Amino acid sequence: MLRRCRRRRVLPLLSQCSILHLHGTVAEPHDPPRQPAHDGISSTSTGENPAAPEQRRRAAFDETASRDAASYAAKVSLHLKHGKLARAEVARGLYLDAVMLDGHVKAGRVDRARELFDGMSVKNVVAWTCMVSGYCRAGRVDEARQLFDAMPDRNVVSWTAMLQGYASNGMLREAREMFDRMPQRNVVAWTVMVKAYADSGQIQEAWELFDRMPNRNTYSWNAMISGFLSAGKVDEAVQLFEAMPHRNVVSWTIMITGLAKNGSACRAREFFDRMPAKDTAAWNAMIAAYANDGQLNEAQRLFDSMLAKDLVTWTTIIEAYSKNKRKDEAVNIFLRMRRSAVSPNICTLISILVILESTMEVKQIHGLIVRLGLLSKTDLGNALLTMYSRSGDLLSAWLAFNRLEVKDTITWTSIMQAFANHGCAYHALQGFAQMLRHGYTPSSTTFTAILSACNHVGLVEKGRKMFKSIYSVYGIETTIEHYSSLVDLLGRAGYVREAKELVDSMQLGMRDEAILGTLLGACMTHNEVEVAREVGEDLVRFEPSDPERYTLLANVFASHGMWDETANVWKIIRGSKMKKSPGFSQIEANMRNHVFYSRDQEHPQCAEIYAMLHDTVVPQMKGSSCVGFWEPAESAV
Repeated sequence: MLRRCRRRRVLPLLSQCSILHLHGTVAEPHDPPRQPAHDGISSTSTGENPAAPEQRRRAAFDETASRDAASYAAKVSLHLKHGKLARAEVARGLYLDAVMLDGHVKAGRVDRARELFDGMSVKNVVAWTCMVSGYCRAGRVDEARQLFDAMPDRNVVSWTAMLQGYASNGMLREAREMFDRMPQRNVVAWTVMVKAYADSGQIQEAWELFDRMPNRNTYSWNAMISGFLSAGKVDEAVQLFEAMPHRNVVSWTIMITGLAKNGSACRAREFFDRMPAKDTAAWNAMIAAYANDGQLNEAQRLFDSMLAKDLVTWTTIIEAYSKNKRKDEAVNIFLRMRRSAVSPNICTLISILVILESTMEVKQIHGLIVRLGLLSKTDLGNALLTMYSRSGDLLSAWLAFNRLEVKDTITWTSIMQAFANHGCAYHALQGFAQMLRHGYTPSSTTFTAILSACNHVGLVEKGRKMFKSIYSVYGIETTIEHYSSLVDLLGRAGYVREAKELVDSMQLGMRDEAILGTLLGACMTHNEVEVAREVGEDLVRFEPSDPERYTLLANVFASHGMWDETANVWKIIRGSKMKKSPGFSQIEANMRNHVFYSRDQEHPQCAEIYAMLHDTVVPQMKGSSCVGFWEPAESAV
């Protein structure tokens, strides 16, 4: 009798835990969820052979039944999560089958869960609902619906599980049909439907449902506020937030994040300052708000005043500096992070990698990636490959490519771009053939890399075929990058009029000053004066304030003795007070990149540089030919 009483106390708690885990949201105290029926659970006689396996498992359960049943079920689920099936099977009994089922579903082993489900001698509504939810989580909605239709008894949780399955898989019409068919709806079902409409951008339908809700919990209010903010309806979101009867920290964080995404960083700060209790997520949201708004100094001040920083905090501020090309600040913050107890993740490391300039710096991060055991991650491998190439180390880029066990389209595209940038066009084309042979589908960026490779070595016919195949063979829309590469290729090879026809065939919204400038440069190289005149007129309309385009056009006219046209162009330049950008060169020394502008007076070593030029370099150049001056560099290569 005592044993049966214990079971009666334990089973409702186990079932309730399973239900709460299933839906991922708990109703507020003022709107308690309905208790599911526990029909169909029976106990067998205790007079059976004690040596039987089923009785031994049941005895193991009975020994622990006096403990907290929820924590015991959590332990079983934990064993399943870590693959310790043998230990979990020992504890398995008739009354823990539902918990075992839930463990398999959470671990993503849906087929294994179905085997267990089919082998259950008695199935209650919790087991059926858990299996339906498992199929929905795996995206197998049709199988979930078949199981749902076969259920002998359904409760509101079962209906909500199927509703959630349709909503989370983007099947909004089916979700609404399910919602309308529900015999009774709790706050969870209403909220699922409101959130589904809000996430799909159908904000009016979401608001109509929200307005009809008989009861609301905080999650319902948060879903509707988030929907308004995602739709750009800031005022409506603020009004709804102010009308909320109970706000939690998630509500405040949603407002801060949403206002920031709508370009209202100052307004987001007002809500942040009003927030009664700030958690780490709220601080991170406010730092991200300032970072996205370009207010890096404010983001830094907030970051410095934050006491407990987590991985998201560090990554957010590092990524902000990285996106704004502020390398020194990004590296300093990263070094501070390394001295803290927080270890960087893939996003942090990529944010640092993309801002590095020298091969030595990339190698240092590469070493850290190896120590952290993240070298097998494809995204990191792609970043390493790209940054080695940009720093001029093609061999290390190739090695990074080879060491990647799992490659994707980005990996292949990156190595093709690396070969193209270093003048190894034929290797890039071989890479493209290998990529197709391995079954990868090329992307728009892949063709940009291939056209760039063709451009580097003047493979005109190959470039033409590649350009035509982008849409005709692979169904990819041609972009400005594709047109620009082919125009440059044709212009360099002397096919200026064909390049002009290609530019004229472009959509007006796609044509820009960069591609016209490329075509104008080709006109000057190949003495195509008439084409240059047409391109120059188009270019001036696009970019009337850029002196370099006028200068190029004037040089084309001057090279053909068209002095009146040349004078008119120079008159325009002088009358508009345009300033020409100075030329510059750069060199890396001692892991630092130095930039030198024409007539530079701002470099910290300016006096020493001009002294060396005047006393050493210029006399050497006067005493030797240009060929002799460059011979050592060429032989070194």
